[in-house]
Amino acid sequence: MSSSPLASVRVLGEGRYLRLLDEDGWEYITRHAVSGVVVLVAITPAREIVLVEQYRRAVHGVVVELPAGLVGDTPELKAESLATAAHRELLEETGFSAREMVELVAGPIAVGVSDEIVTFFEARGLERVSPGGGDATENITVQVVPLDGLTAFLDGRRAAGLAIDPKIFAGLYLAGVAPRTP
Repeated sequence: MSSSPLASVRVLGEGRYLRLLDEDGWEYITRHAVSGVVVLVAITPAREIVLVEQYRRAVHGVVVELPAGLVGDTPELKAESLATAAHRELLEETGFSAREMVELVAGPIAVGVSDEIVTFFEARGLERVSPGGGDATENITVQVVPLDGLTAFLDGRRAAGLAIDPKIFAGLYLAGVAPRTP
C-alpha cells in the first residue's frame, strides 16, 4: 500500500512568510503566505538596465539585483495577478512605470533548499514617474546603468564589497538583451 507523498512531511518551524519542512530527512523551506515571486527585466529606450541595491539580511550585505517582489503577500493583495504585482513592484522599487509586462519564464530558483518559483517579466515601454526606493520597510537605491557599461559597473560594485545577484544575467539572457563589452 502506498502512502501519500505528503505523509512524511514534518513542519520544523514557521514564520510570517516561510515554513521549514523536513521530508524524509531533507529540509527545505516553502513560502506559505504568498502566491508568487516576480523578477523584472527593465531596459530603458536608451539601452539602460534598471537595477536596485538593497541590504539583504540573509547574506548580511548589500546586493545588486533586478527589481523583484512578492505576489499576494498582504491581505489587500491576495487576489493580484503576477503581471499586476510586476507593475506594482517596478513602480514601488524603481519609480518606473511600464506600458506592458511580458512574461518570459517561470521556474524554481533554489531547488536544493526552497520550493520558490519565480516568474521573470520584461518591462516594456518604461517611463520614470517617481524616484522609487521601495516601501516603508525597504531602503532601495535605484541604479540605471547603460548596457554598454554594465560589466564595468558590476565589477566596480563587487570591488566595493557588494554582492551581485546572478539573476541579472539570467534576465538579460531571457529578454534577449546582451550588454556589449568594450
